[in-house]
Amino acid sequence: MALGTVTAPYELRFDAGRVCLDLLATTHPEERFDSVPVLRAWIAGAGLVPPGTSLAHVDASWPGEFRELRALVGQLVRCGLGGEPRPASRAVLARVNEAARTAPPAPSAVLAESGALVRELAAAPECAALLGAIARDTVELLTDPVARAGLRQCAGDNCPIVYVDSSRGRRRRWCSSEVCGNRERVARHRRRVALTRA
Repeated sequence: MALGTVTAPYELRFDAGRVCLDLLATTHPEERFDSVPVLRAWIAGAGLVPPGTSLAHVDASWPGEFRELRALVGQLVRCGLGGEPRPASRAVLARVNEAARTAPPAPSAVLAESGALVRELAAAPECAALLGAIARDTVELLTDPVARAGLRQCAGDNCPIVYVDSSRGRRRRWCSSEVCGNRERVARHRRRVALTRA
């Protein structure tokens, strides 16, 4: 992606610091889970399955399931911004906890042709298992006081992305220095140029 460009609808981002937060980023700048191929690309890119895992079995019912979990996770994460959890809806919390109880896909170590051990899944991943992995990540994030204290809302104009600030000094301001950070620097430069001309 070139500096200063808007993320195209088909481009997926994985820079929020947690898989559950990367899931939330799939709504910006517009809905990404509007097709099965994009969802397959996101599942692979998020690392929910080992590289090369076939996702041919993913069908048209899956994007809706991911969007539903995303809405629940978004409600909980936004309650946890700033490090101190605010009371979340008990029903939302119960649904995320229920999803987290589903076992994630079971990995196996397999000897590759090169002689190295590689990770493969014992069976094709089911939708509920992948959602369970994301829900578990949400539970782990929000129950860890240190990680929860690092939750930040991007300071970029109209950017709803939430990320974990793991920078030294915890002074990161943007979801991405290359996207929102660059936009802010360009806007500052334009303001300075306009002031010097005035």
